[in-house]
Amino acid sequence: MDYKIHQGRNVKRFREMLGIKQEALAMDLGDDWNQKKISLLEQKETIENQLLEKISEVLKIPVEAFQNFDEEQAVNIIANTFGENGIGYQRNDNPIFNPVETILKIHEEKIALYERMLKEKDEMMARLEKLLEK
Repeated sequence: MDYKIHQGRNVKRFREMLGIKQEALAMDLGDDWNQKKISLLEQKETIENQLLEKISEVLKIPVEAFQNFDEEQAVNIIANTFGENGIGYQRNDNPIFNPVETILKIHEEKIALYERMLKEKDEMMARLEKLLEK
């Protein structure tokens, strides 16, 4: 089977990834463009190079991305990379988290800070008293 890359679908895919609406792309392409025309464009399997270059300029995506991106191939690469022997994100459904211990730790830190501040205040008072005695 000879699989052909669908350039219109790629334009749509990249436009959506960038969060750009069809109307906005139409405005950027010029006065003779509108939302309906963009919709029809995204259904075309092949897009003229000159138009692809203009879309590339507007979306700031290389022309080659529209011409070569193959979702099926990308999915296969991802599946093979993160298959049984792949190293990827590991989910932990049972994180160990004890809220009581966390609260106690926070309170201990606050108490230590408060004690340090009291000690500094006492030292400052002692210094001030010495200065006043002179």
